[in-house]
Amino acid sequence: MVRMANLAIVGSHAVNGVAKLHSQLVQSELVPDFNEFFPGRFCNKTNGVTPRRWLLQANPSLSSWIDRHIGFGWRTDLERLRDLEAVHSDRSAQEEFAAIKVLNKQKLARTIFGRTGVSLDPLSMFDVQVKRIHEYKRQLLNALGIVDEYLRIVEDGVTPLVPRAHIFAGKAAPGYFRAKLIIKLVNNLARVVNGDPRVSHFLKVVFLPDYKVSLAEVIIPGADLSEQISTAGMEASGTSNMKFAMNGALTVGTLDGANIEIMEEVGADNIFIFGLRLEEVRRLRSEGYNPRSWYDRNPRLRRVLDSLGSTKFAPDEPGIFDPLIRGLLDEGDPYFHLADFDSYVEVQERISKEFAQPSSWSSKAILNVARMSKFSSDRTIREYARDIWNVKPVLSGS
Repeated sequence: MVRMANLAIVGSHAVNGVAKLHSQLVQSELVPDFNEFFPGRFCNKTNGVTPRRWLLQANPSLSSWIDRHIGFGWRTDLERLRDLEAVHSDRSAQEEFAAIKVLNKQKLARTIFGRTGVSLDPLSMFDVQVKRIHEYKRQLLNALGIVDEYLRIVEDGVTPLVPRAHIFAGKAAPGYFRAKLIIKLVNNLARVVNGDPRVSHFLKVVFLPDYKVSLAEVIIPGADLSEQISTAGMEASGTSNMKFAMNGALTVGTLDGANIEIMEEVGADNIFIFGLRLEEVRRLRSEGYNPRSWYDRNPRLRRVLDSLGSTKFAPDEPGIFDPLIRGLLDEGDPYFHLADFDSYVEVQERISKEFAQPSSWSSKAILNVARMSKFSSDRTIREYARDIWNVKPVLSGS
């Protein structure tokens, strides 16, 4: 057998991770022996995304707003976005920014209605998780939160502070049974929630089919909240987190992948962090994580899982979600959904309170746009060229 990663490390003069945490884990946990054998070979190059596609092309209204406030220089030098910090607290700029977001949400709502028949209110919070479907990315945790939100409305009589539209998209690997079952769960939730008049003013769920770049260019500008909720230590970097923040969506996420560096750039007050840190995940795992104990002592969580085990969200398919429940309760919950559940629903309540204050929300969103220059692919490629490829830029006309 040939271990391709080992072969690549031996045959390369440089090896890098794609976010600070990822690079540290590669050196300390994935291949520590190679790191010791080849001192200096391992480095970090945090991912980036191209602002020409993901801001200038995908969001022309926001791009024009940026042009009016700071000029055109940001289009070739994303560092210029920092100049937007000067207007983040200006009420007129906030209102213009919010109006652009609503226009983008209206466009997204039309796309969603055309593809799914689900009608969304553009004034509700568009809470978005679009990415490859995988258990470590925890679309399932998002779904558990939606079930909790739904039950609190219909069984507890709680009126949400703000209405939400939960928007999902993504594809699963062909043979990945549980990932496909998570897609099935989200679609079943959508069918029940969207058909229940008791929650029609407060809650909607939609799964957009056939996710691809052209669809992402509509979804990302229209997002208010970006779900980046992978288990700490599992996500190499992420790039959707960068695209969303660059377009003025606030991030709810764990301290994983590039979320850590996004928090460092935008400021802890302008991102919503929750859940176990990497060292806490390691400690729980080493001590013997028992997810059933979390289920036993948490009535709110227990109600959510029991409802999934009933026919509430699968009236004609009893037991269809049993494999997901077994994975959480009896097969170790390897991605710590249950351990992070309380923290997740608590941070969502804090997010709703923030969204109910439009001026504060817009201020934070503008600061996210202003502070995203580090995550341009221009910076990433410059670092590769300088530190790994040993090439210099060719000046125009030379």
